[in-house]
Amino acid sequence: MNLQGKAALVTGGGSGIGLGIALALARNGCRVVICGRNEEKLARAAAAHASQPPILARACDVADRDAVRKLIAWMESEIAPPDIVAHAAGINVVRRKMAELDPADFDRVLAVNTTGLFNVLHAVLPTMRKRRQGLIFNISSVAGKRALPLAGPAYAASKFAATALGTAVGLEERANGIRITNIYPGEVDTPLLDQRPVPVPAEKKAVMVHPEDIAQCVLAIAALPEHVAVPELVITPTYQEWL
Repeated sequence: MNLQGKAALVTGGGSGIGLGIALALARNGCRVVICGRNEEKLARAAAAHASQPPILARACDVADRDAVRKLIAWMESEIAPPDIVAHAAGINVVRRKMAELDPADFDRVLAVNTTGLFNVLHAVLPTMRKRRQGLIFNISSVAGKRALPLAGPAYAASKFAATALGTAVGLEERANGIRITNIYPGEVDTPLLDQRPVPVPAEKKAVMVHPEDIAQCVLAIAALPEHVAVPELVITPTYQEWL
């Protein structure tokens, strides 16, 4: 895929993995739209790319189905139907062990991490089907492959479900020219670390995976010919075991 001029939507694009992917796509000529809940954060993120074409920002909570529909309708009308979608929106909570997990927090984590993915897929797939092409990156987590204690039950459950959703929809849609890649990052230096129960020291953050590393993987997959699919990709820091 030649990325020049392609339309790309990045959810959770205001920081972390989403911002890393958005910047990489924009620097390679994509017309990028980022969305998230915090308008100020989105504005700062969009301003981090000073070249043309500019990154455009729109406030949208992916857990709000109607808001997602309106975002996609706006993008299709004002920019172009998205050729590439990177779903990086995700949250966790500090009080995440089952003994202390607030049911409202459980519901919110599932709403953003799982239902949010469904909402985005449901909104972008019709036009992709008509065009018989589309590339979707679902940023899951290694906690969506292994129920890691550090992630907590809510986050693990949400990411397991997101993994299944990305896999099942990818199998259904491949005949329509749509490719979905589930990406499973290990420990990544992003603002999500601020929700860890125990603060993460700077020296450990330095050796984690960085958003730019995942963005390079996205670019590599996007550069593959359209008859090639990468259903899954695990990326971890070298210190993190993966069995």
